[in-house]
Amino acid sequence: MTRLFSRAAVFSVVLSLGFVAAHAQQLSTKPLINITGYAIDLTVIPSTHELHATAKVSFTALDALPVATFELHSGLKVAKVGDAKGHPLNAERGQASTLRVTPAQALAKGDTAVWTFEYDGTLENGDGSPVEGLKLASIGDPISYLIYAARWFPMTGYLTDRFTADITVHAPAGYTVLGSGSTGAPHAERGGQTWQFNWDRPGFPGTIVAAKFKSPIAVMGAANIKVYTTPAHESAAQQYAQTANREYDFFSGTFGPAESARLNVIELPDDTVPAYWAPEMALVAGAHITDYRLLANTIARQWWSSMVSPATLNDAWITNGMSRYGELMYLEDVAGRQSLEQAITDVSASALAYDTIPLTSAGRLDAFTPQFQSMTLDKGGLVFHMLRYEIGDDAFKKALQTVLSTHKDSSISTREFEKIAEGASQQNLVPFFAQWLDGTGAPQFTNKYTVYRLGNGTGFRTIGEIDQDLDLFRMPVTLQVQTEGKTETKQVEVSGSDSQYVIDTFGLPRKIMIDPNNAVLKNTPDLQVRVAILRGQQLLAQGDTTGAIEEFQNALKANPTSSLASYRIGDVLFAQRNYQASANAYRDALRGDDDPKWTEVWSHIQLGKIFDVTGQRDRAVHEYQQAIQTNDNTQGAVNTARHYVLKPYVRDEGQ
Repeated sequence: MTRLFSRAAVFSVVLSLGFVAAHAQQLSTKPLINITGYAIDLTVIPSTHELHATAKVSFTALDALPVATFELHSGLKVAKVGDAKGHPLNAERGQASTLRVTPAQALAKGDTAVWTFEYDGTLENGDGSPVEGLKLASIGDPISYLIYAARWFPMTGYLTDRFTADITVHAPAGYTVLGSGSTGAPHAERGGQTWQFNWDRPGFPGTIVAAKFKSPIAVMGAANIKVYTTPAHESAAQQYAQTANREYDFFSGTFGPAESARLNVIELPDDTVPAYWAPEMALVAGAHITDYRLLANTIARQWWSSMVSPATLNDAWITNGMSRYGELMYLEDVAGRQSLEQAITDVSASALAYDTIPLTSAGRLDAFTPQFQSMTLDKGGLVFHMLRYEIGDDAFKKALQTVLSTHKDSSISTREFEKIAEGASQQNLVPFFAQWLDGTGAPQFTNKYTVYRLGNGTGFRTIGEIDQDLDLFRMPVTLQVQTEGKTETKQVEVSGSDSQYVIDTFGLPRKIMIDPNNAVLKNTPDLQVRVAILRGQQLLAQGDTTGAIEEFQNALKANPTSSLASYRIGDVLFAQRNYQASANAYRDALRGDDDPKWTEVWSHIQLGKIFDVTGQRDRAVHEYQQAIQTNDNTQGAVNTARHYVLKPYVRDEGQ
C-alpha cells in the first residue's frame, strides 16, 4: 500500500539519480585533483560475477599533493598502482570507498600525472556500494551494469569533474555491450567479443551495460534512437521507442541539438536505481518502462547534466531542476496546461517539504538525503517554472538555449546563470533570484477587497489588497476575477507585505482568485497538508514509524478531514497489528474529504483485511463488496477486492 504515493512523492523516490548527484564532492570541500581522461580495459565475467580492469588515469594536481585520494568501489581490490614510468606506488584503502595513493614525490600545484590502476573484484549484490542502500554495480546474467555512480573506476569530483574516456570491454559471446561513444561493431575474440567506446569531449562517460538484450527496436526513419530490452519487456519496446522519439524531438526543439544525435534507451534490472543517464544513454528499470514522465526526465539530462553540469553542489539546482521542469514542459506539451498545473501542485509539496536553507547552500547537505533531492529537483524545477512566468516564454527559451550554447561540455555556476537570464529578458532579476535562490520559504497570500458599483450602469470597481508574510518578496502575481459575465485577469506587482490593486469589470465580481494557474510557489492550507504527508511517507520509507505518524497527525491538524492523512495513519497501525486503531483511522478516511478519491476503495479493502485477520468473515466480505461498488480500480483495487471475496486475506508471518 505504500506504493499509493502522490505523484510528487513517487518522483522524489524514483529519481534517485538526483540523490547520487556529486557525493564525492562532499568528501572534500575543495577539489584537489582534476581528472582529464581515462583509458580503461575492462573484462566482465557474468557467470562468476567478476570484474577485471586496468585504468590509466590522467590528472592535474590543483594544489600541492603529498597524497592523492580517489574513490573506488569498496568491493574492488587494487592489485597494483604505478606511475607513468611503471614505478609502483603505495595505495591503501580509506573510508567511504576511498583509495589513497602516495606518489614517489609529492606533486606540486599544476603538475600533471598518468597513473595506472590494476584491480578486480566480485560484484553481485550491493555490498561495498559507495551509496548505502543502492545497488549501482552488478556483474551477472542476463544483465550486467556498471553505473558511473558506483565508482567502478578510480575517480574524483563526481558529476562536477568532466573527463574524456576510451573504454574497451571484453564480454562473453551473446552479450550486447552499451556505453557512451561507440566506435563501431564489436570484434570477436576467443570466448567472446571486444567492444570499444570513445567519448572525446569533456563529460561523464563511464556507465557500461552488458546484457542479453533482444535486437534493438527503433522507429522507422529514426534509427538514431534505439531501445534495448530483455525478453520480459520486449512487447513494450515499440511503444517505448515511439515515446522516446517524441520526447527527444520535443527537447531538441526546445533546447537545441544535443551533444550527440544518438540515444540508446536501455532496460536496467529492478534491483538498482529506477533511472540513470550517461552521454547517449537513458537507463530505466524494467518496472518503470511504461512511465513516460520518468523517461522524459532521464532524456532531458542529455542536455541538463551531460551537456551542462553544475560547477558545485550549490549549483545542482540548475541541472536537477531543469531536468524536472523539462519533464513538466513535456507533460504540458502532450497533456495540456491543466495537467501541468496539477503536476505543479504535487511538486510544490516536495519543494517546500525541507525548505530550510537557500538553494545556493544545498552543497552543505548530504546529497543522499530527501532534503537535497527535494530542494534541487523540485524547488529547482519550480524556480524555472516561475522564471518562465516572470520573463515570458520567448526570453525563457532564449536563456535556456544560451546556457547550453555558451557552456556546452562545461559547468555553470548560479551567478553565471543569473547573468544569462537577465541578458535574455533584459530585466532586473535580482529580486527574483534573491527570493528563490538565496532565500527560503514561500508567500502565503490573503486577499481583502471591496466591490463598488460604478455610475450609469458602467460596471463595478474592485479595490483590494494582497497581503503575504514575506517582507522582501517582490513578484508579479495574476488575479482572476470571475464575474456574472466574462472572467477578467489582472497582473499585480506584489511587493512587500501588502500590495493594493484596482480592477474594473462590467459584470459583478463573484470570486477573485490569486495565482489561479499555479505560476508562483506559494503556501496554502492544502499544501501544508501535502507537505506533512510527504514528510511522513519519507520517514516511513526510512523506517521511522513514530516520526511518520507525527507528520500525518500534523496533516490532520491542518485539515482534520484529510482522508489521505487518516489513511496513512491506518496503514502504519495496520503494519503494527494495532487493528482497532487502524480500523478507526480507515473509517476516518471514509468520513473525510475523499481526497484523493482512491482512499475510499482502499479503505474498504483494508477494513476487509482487518476483519479477515480477526475472524469476522461476513464483515470482511461486506467491505470488499463496498470496495467493488466504488468501481475505482486504482492500483488494481477492484481486482484485489474480488479476489478477497473469493478467498480470505491471510497475513504472512513476516508482515
